[in-house]
Amino acid sequence: ALVAIAALCAGAGASAQSASSASSSSSSSVTLFGVADVSIAHLKSDTNKVTGLSSGGVSSSRLGFRGVEDLGNGLKAGFWLEGGIPVDNGGSGFKFDRRSTISLMGGFGEVRLGRDKTPAYLNIETFDPFGDVGVGAVNGANLIGGTSVAVGTPEGSGHKRVSNSINYILPKMGGFYGQLQYGFGEKPDGIANDRLGSSAAVRLGYQSGPLNVAAAYGTTRGGTEAKGVDYKAWNVGAAYNFGMIKPMAQFATERGNANNQRVDMYLIGATVPLGAGELRAAYSQISTKRVNDADTQRFAIGYGYNLSKRTQLYAALAHIKNDKNAKRGFGVSSSSLTGPTIAAGDKATGYEFGIRHTF
Repeated sequence: ALVAIAALCAGAGASAQSASSASSSSSSSVTLFGVADVSIAHLKSDTNKVTGLSSGGVSSSRLGFRGVEDLGNGLKAGFWLEGGIPVDNGGSGFKFDRRSTISLMGGFGEVRLGRDKTPAYLNIETFDPFGDVGVGAVNGANLIGGTSVAVGTPEGSGHKRVSNSINYILPKMGGFYGQLQYGFGEKPDGIANDRLGSSAAVRLGYQSGPLNVAAAYGTTRGGTEAKGVDYKAWNVGAAYNFGMIKPMAQFATERGNANNQRVDMYLIGATVPLGAGELRAAYSQISTKRVNDADTQRFAIGYGYNLSKRTQLYAALAHIKNDKNAKRGFGVSSSSLTGPTIAAGDKATGYEFGIRHTF
């Protein structure tokens, strides 16, 4: 039904554009795009195991619409509406929860309004050979807490996305790039913690030839309506493409000003062109600093074989080792396949075989 609606909208938009072209020099375009990615996954801990289909082993499955209108004099307007789709079971509803933005672009850069990824999370996925997706993902977001109940924020302590945001993306300046973001908590002035749910973040980087390096910082106001807690996340990552191998590394930390909360994450990894595809490998460690023996080590290796520019077969294997006071597991992109129960001190192993198609 969505595809049919998109086709009708595209046809109507093309007709409207043709009609307006006679009286205006401006032009516009609308694109339907997406990813269908599904894998057969087996996840096992010392406690139990689970096997089934998972949606999003290399790229999160999604459907989206984006468009740009040329306003003349170097000025453009654009929109981007994108929602996640669980290919394994079809889901129970569709909404534009991944991104929903409208933009004004020009020589000054881009002003973007709506729901989007946070600048700090962009580093997490950029400098992870697995893109922080699937069995091999580092799971570098929300290191302190991932639910609003746990930390009092809309989407966690170091969230992937933020709603009600204003973004400014720098224009191209040599190899330098950057982004500023502010998210409104939209709480009334009458409560004690009226900044609850608000956030701010910045990212600055440099990419030229084979080198890419970036640093980011973000803060989010959590807690309750009566008392606030500030969560601060910052990270730095780097990658260098030698052609035969592309090593990368990153460090990330999240801190909360309640109970001396601090969680650190380290990752080193690489991608290697191999045959008609790419080999991926990563080693990471996540450490909870206020608790002894609460580290988690993870090793992941995978390979993607390109059947074409748009279709890839892939496989990945990951092993997790938890210290006696840690119980971290896998993050699977699925609405029906949940990870195995992870008890403190458990080891866990997971593998998946899948196919991804982009359009």
